[in-house]
Amino acid sequence: MEKLELNITGMTCGGCVRSVQKKLAGLPGVSSAKVDLAAAEAVVEFDSSATGAGAMVAAVAAIGFQASLK
Repeated sequence: MEKLELNITGMTCGGCVRSVQKKLAGLPGVSSAKVDLAAAEAVVEFDSSATGAGAMVAAVAAIGFQASLK
């Protein structure tokens, strides 16, 4: 398992956090996704043979937020 930290912009409430967390956790190979509103970041543990940073950034963008590698 690998760990990746992402900066997430555009989140304003707990609902935003839940949406981003659910989207990231639903990606193939992701074992956990923890999103922090105050820090505007996500920490994702994943299997790099199943997904990668590009897929995570695209998944977050698909629901209206912006993500970038930390």
